[in-house]
Amino acid sequence: MTLGRSYGISLQGLIGSLINIEVDIADGIPIYSLLGLPDASLQESRDRVRSAIVNTGQRWPNKKVTVSLSPAWIQKSGPAFDCAIAIALLIADGQLPQEPFNETVILGELALDGSLRSVRGVLPSLISAYKNGLRRAIVPRANHGEAQLITTMEILSFDSLTEIYHWIATGEYPIAPQLDLAIAPEEVRGENDFDFSDIAGQGRARFAAEVAAAGGHHLLLIGPPGAGKTMIASRIPSILPKLSIEQALEVTAIHSIAGALTTRSPMSRTPPMVSPHHSASRSAIVGGGNRVITPGAITLAHQGVLFIDEAPECATGILDSLRQPLENGTVTISRSVGSVNFPAQFLLVLAANPCPCGKYIGKGRGCTCTSLQVRRYLGKLSGPLLDRIDIRVEVEPVGRIDLDSPEIGESSLTIAERVLASRKKAALRFNSSEWKLNAEIPANALRHDFRPDKAAMSFLHDQLDRELITARGLHKVMRLSWTLADMADHTVPNLIDVKRAYQLRNGGYL
Repeated sequence: MTLGRSYGISLQGLIGSLINIEVDIADGIPIYSLLGLPDASLQESRDRVRSAIVNTGQRWPNKKVTVSLSPAWIQKSGPAFDCAIAIALLIADGQLPQEPFNETVILGELALDGSLRSVRGVLPSLISAYKNGLRRAIVPRANHGEAQLITTMEILSFDSLTEIYHWIATGEYPIAPQLDLAIAPEEVRGENDFDFSDIAGQGRARFAAEVAAAGGHHLLLIGPPGAGKTMIASRIPSILPKLSIEQALEVTAIHSIAGALTTRSPMSRTPPMVSPHHSASRSAIVGGGNRVITPGAITLAHQGVLFIDEAPECATGILDSLRQPLENGTVTISRSVGSVNFPAQFLLVLAANPCPCGKYIGKGRGCTCTSLQVRRYLGKLSGPLLDRIDIRVEVEPVGRIDLDSPEIGESSLTIAERVLASRKKAALRFNSSEWKLNAEIPANALRHDFRPDKAAMSFLHDQLDRELITARGLHKVMRLSWTLADMADHTVPNLIDVKRAYQLRNGGYL
């Protein structure tokens, strides 16, 4: 037989396309031709595949070799096709049978010695392969834990081409260690290392964080250096509800295509926490790329928390690029290779100093900044962005009494129970709706089906008439009042709930 076939997957974002790999070996001048819009990294597969086959004791056909990747109009990239090309070539040369690979997707990069190296995007690739009717997958052993999450497919993982030859020759498959899907080691570490009981004082900021977690509201923390802004933000994931199985799979798929599973268990149900440096580029925050479009920090934080410390220090336009994802929960990235739509439903937490020197607190006697410098510094947080922030709170310096107090603050477990109870109330109320969180209630539904009581609406309309809030701000306060009502066990937000929501949104005292 001079024709061999195998299957691979080409990923564009989280969506995969089934690629039919065909290899034809014919008489003629020895040459290797790769067809089907391959990029530079895929063109280099010729040398990797040849060395891997030769160094594992197999024969390289000294003939004309044509490799076709179809559909030809889809751009293909990356080394994940190496193993599939090698298998198809060996089938075409008669060194391997075709039948075992007929309904099998093959993923893996080849080293020169024939060993299989891990690749990105295994989980979304296998999901796409299953949707296309394939029921078996061959993956590198290093990706076995991630691939095992697809329980509807037969997963075969190997360390090298030699093991694949042995499996075909003898039918003996090297048993891979099984992943305990009920245990995610980093969940235990996270609960032990980051707990709200570590925070001294800061009652207002702790309450604001609880409200943000209960309703999915975005949060801005303003305070001097050392006040505890980063500590509070880093502990918010510890009070968020655990991800559902479907959410965990989606988050794992995102982190897989970004190559970020080295720091996260494949089946972790802990909401992700992403904290990019304030000097990060727009592509790093939003996502991008030239040949391959990769997700940014806002997508990696999907179903979790995006924390940006020293927010006013971000380059011009970086924070404003978050405005559209905050509204839609998705981000669309368009490049010459195509457009990709990534999910981006995250809880945004911003932290900022009150001024460039950070000492403009209280009477501001220690501050060395001019009034113009203070205005310019905080002015970097644009009005349209701040209008999308639900909660703003001042984090004051911790006093000696709080530091020396023998009392320990509430633990994350205690707060998480209240957060979960509030979310269950919201989920029950929105049982017949597409949204599940108070922060997601559409404006039209707020005006008709989810209005606070009459006195509360009169207060809000008065603030709107006095131009103290915008229409978006009015809706933000209404959503926030529903969360406060759930926490207070009120059926409908009353005037007290709305006033507290208004004060939280404007950074006032409760």
